[in-house]
Amino acid sequence: MPVLIYDGDCGFCTSVAASISRRWRIPATAAAWQDLGEAGLADLGLTPEAAQQAAWWVDGEGRRYRGQLAVAKALQAAKGWRRAMGTVLLIPPVSWAAALGYRLVVRYRHRLPGSTDACRT
Repeated sequence: MPVLIYDGDCGFCTSVAASISRRWRIPATAAAWQDLGEAGLADLGLTPEAAQQAAWWVDGEGRRYRGQLAVAKALQAAKGWRRAMGTVLLIPPVSWAAALGYRLVVRYRHRLPGSTDACRT
């Protein structure tokens, strides 16, 4: 089953993951990397260090997608316009802008609604 891995200490990340996962059309799960623990992450081919650096989407076949690609894949699993948006986010030059946008969100997530002190790291 696909899984979206996010930073559970970040209120903004938790809110976004919950919003996306409520609209999935396929069986999938969203999980904070802290809840998965080192063993759970290892089962998915990830380390705690990798999970701390970015969101991840691990599909049903074990393929891993990092950062903006993870967000795009999670959106593709949703219904309606979100699915289309996920597809568009994977197509250049939109994908280039998505990569830049993701880096900006990561850098400034402590200033976004729902952020916590943990978002500063």
